[in-house]
Amino acid sequence: MPLVRGIGIRDGQLELIRVPDPRAEDGEVVIEIVAAGVNRADTSQRRGRYDPPAGSSPLPGLECSGRIVEIGRGVTRWQVGDEVCALLAGGGYAEKVAVPAGQVFEVPRGVGLVEAAAVPEAAATVWSNLITLGGLSAGETVLVHGGSSGIGTMAIQVARLVGAEVIATAGSPAKLEACASLGARAVIDHRREDFVQRVLSETDGRGVDVVLDIVGADYLQRNVDALAVEGRLVVVGIQSGFDASVDLRSVLRKRVRLTGSMLRSRPVVEKAAIIDQVVEHVVPALETGAIKPVIETTFPLDDAAAAHRLIESSQHIGKILLTTT
Repeated sequence: MPLVRGIGIRDGQLELIRVPDPRAEDGEVVIEIVAAGVNRADTSQRRGRYDPPAGSSPLPGLECSGRIVEIGRGVTRWQVGDEVCALLAGGGYAEKVAVPAGQVFEVPRGVGLVEAAAVPEAAATVWSNLITLGGLSAGETVLVHGGSSGIGTMAIQVARLVGAEVIATAGSPAKLEACASLGARAVIDHRREDFVQRVLSETDGRGVDVVLDIVGADYLQRNVDALAVEGRLVVVGIQSGFDASVDLRSVLRKRVRLTGSMLRSRPVVEKAAIIDQVVEHVVPALETGAIKPVIETTFPLDDAAAAHRLIESSQHIGKILLTTT
C-alpha cells in the first residue's frame, strides 16, 4: 500500500511517520496538502487532552489547503485539480487527507494557496460562535479575548465586517498594536489592566453586548461582570480549565446568556452548514481584502514540533502554518 508522510503522536511528542495513502469514501474528496494550520487544539491533542472524534484521522491538524487529487462517489461539485481549503476533524499534519466534500471550499481569489490554510478553522469558529450563537450585529460592542491569536485576529475583522465595535485584550505592546490595526476601537493589556474596569470605562458603564472568550474558567465571573444587560458570553476556548463558578445573581440580574461550542466534534452536516455560511459571508470579504489572514510564520511539516513550541510560547500574532514542500 502506498504511504505518505504524516506527523503522529507518541508519548506526548510529535514524530514523523508514514501513513497509508488516504482514499476517498462516498461523499469525500482527497486533498494533496500544501499547507495546514496549527492550532492550540493540536497541542492539547498532543498532550492527550483532546482526542479526535471516533472514525476520524488520529493525526493532528484541523484545517488545510491544497489540491483535490481524488473524488469519491456522489461528489459532483469538485474536480481533480481544484485548489481548495478544508475544515478537518483531524489529519492535516500529512501530505494527503480525506475529507467530507461539504467541508471544502475554493481558495478565495487573491488569497495564496499556502495562506488559505489559515482560514477554515478560524473563520468557521468565529462565524458559528460570534455571529450565529452570539448574535453579534451592527451597532453592538464585542470584547474579544486573545485578540492577537488566530481566532482573535479573525474575530476582530468579522465583527467589523458586520458593523460592530471591538474591544480586544492581548498581552504585549506588539499584540495590542496588531489588534488596533485590524480595527479594534480599544485595546487592553490583560497583564497590566483590569479588563472589566476598562470595558466599563470604554462603554460608559454599560458593558459589552458580547464576549468571545478563549480563556475559560478563570475569566467566567469577570466576563459576566463585563457584559451589558442581556449580554451574551460565548466560550470557544478553555485555556484555564473547565471548572468554574459564577455568582448567579449577576447572571439573573443581567439576563446573561452563556453559550459556546466545540467545532471539531460537531456532525458533518452541521460543519457543512457552517462552511456554507463562511462561503457566503467571509469568503467575499477575503476576496475584496476586507478580511485578511494574519500569519506569523510557516514551518516545514517535518518541523511541526517547532511550530508547537512557538504556539505554546504565545509569542506569535495570528496563525502558524505547516507546509509540505
